[in-house]
Amino acid sequence: MDEEYDVIVLGTGLKECILSGLLSVDGLKVLHMDRNDYYGGESTSLNLIQLWKRLRGGDKPPDQLGASREYNVDMIPKYIMANGVLVRVLIHTNVTKYLSFKAVDGSFVYNKGKIHKVPATDMEALRSPLMGIFEKRRARKFFIYVQDYKENDPKTHEGMDLARVTTKELIAYVTYNYCFISRRKYGLDDNTVDFIGHALALHRDDNYLKEPALDTVKRMKLYAESLARFAGGSPYIYPLYGLGELPQAFARLSAVYGGTYMLSKPECKVEFDEEGKMCGVTSEGETAKSKKVVCDPSYLPNKVKKVGKVARAIAIMSHPIPSTNDSNSAQVILPQKQLGRKSDMYLFCCSYSHNVAPKGKYIAFVSTEAETDNPQSELKPGTDLLGGVDEIFFETYDRFEPANKPSLDNCFITTSYDATTHFESTVDDVQNMYTLITGKVLDLNVDLSAASAAEE
Repeated sequence: MDEEYDVIVLGTGLKECILSGLLSVDGLKVLHMDRNDYYGGESTSLNLIQLWKRLRGGDKPPDQLGASREYNVDMIPKYIMANGVLVRVLIHTNVTKYLSFKAVDGSFVYNKGKIHKVPATDMEALRSPLMGIFEKRRARKFFIYVQDYKENDPKTHEGMDLARVTTKELIAYVTYNYCFISRRKYGLDDNTVDFIGHALALHRDDNYLKEPALDTVKRMKLYAESLARFAGGSPYIYPLYGLGELPQAFARLSAVYGGTYMLSKPECKVEFDEEGKMCGVTSEGETAKSKKVVCDPSYLPNKVKKVGKVARAIAIMSHPIPSTNDSNSAQVILPQKQLGRKSDMYLFCCSYSHNVAPKGKYIAFVSTEAETDNPQSELKPGTDLLGGVDEIFFETYDRFEPANKPSLDNCFITTSYDATTHFESTVDDVQNMYTLITGKVLDLNVDLSAASAAEE
């Protein structure tokens, strides 16, 4: 292994594999190593026996749950926006030829104690039970504005500079002296703003209200365009057999471009020169030389800081999530205000329809940023929506982000996965890291039709 590489990647999590693929396609000589004997790292997929060993200490799973090999339980489940950046990355790297996708059945939001379909167009806004009749008209006008908006066409801006106008100024009520209400451009109430911001634009907190409205409008357009792409019930797609297929697809891609993958490499110690710069990785007495390393936080624990904790429940069920129109796959977002919390909660459900469980079985996840030391109690608003479950597991994991300066040590460390059940924040991290590593902005002008998804 005494060779020199342009980049050494440690860990085969989703982020590391995407970066490995991008760098390989760019023509860099990449060595990709993992201390584990399987692909996926923290974002691996487990069969039923593996899940039981991890969360029940090795007990044998009940026979009535079906064959272990028919389960592919993602430890970091996330749906993929059909027109989003990850799809563009998959096309850019040509990984799509190794994967089969299927559209996700439903996209929902929790509002006033009930689950509702997320309205994403002007016509859906008119039909949605989320709003009263007058609010529906105001929402419809706003949706039409978003649908027609083109950043480079001032005629569609209605006299507003969305790079300066905040989201709150664009769409929300504002109250003066607690008694006189002045309506902004679209004057939507807090309830409507809540589901637009969290379930359509996929913001994770309410800071977006103080920020320029352009980002929110772009996010809404992406949601609507992704929804229209497959004319289904959601804007999301998901690989058959789960996300565990992604790392293996990138491994095949890497081999095509001359990259090298090595599993079961113990220790993987990062070596540094006298100036404190990364200069290689040692495993089993051999050192691979490189001037750059990309890794997940577990490989350089002294260069990261803890920034939070995710609480989650994993449930095996014999039915879809109630009130989701019998969707075999669905995401439900519970905005923070609806729960009296500081952070949103997410429900993810997939099933035999995506080949991640036996016929008639469903796997549901409830996840959120932990705000207490009692995940079971904290997740109750989400787990109460699941109905009866066959089995349920609770766990937490810490979130880390890099605390180093890559310009000083040549170490590029990914951020831990957050509680979201969609890929938007994950891909943001990948894009930023790609630019840090290469000095280039990722060119993702691709033909989106190169990735397709089955709807049935």
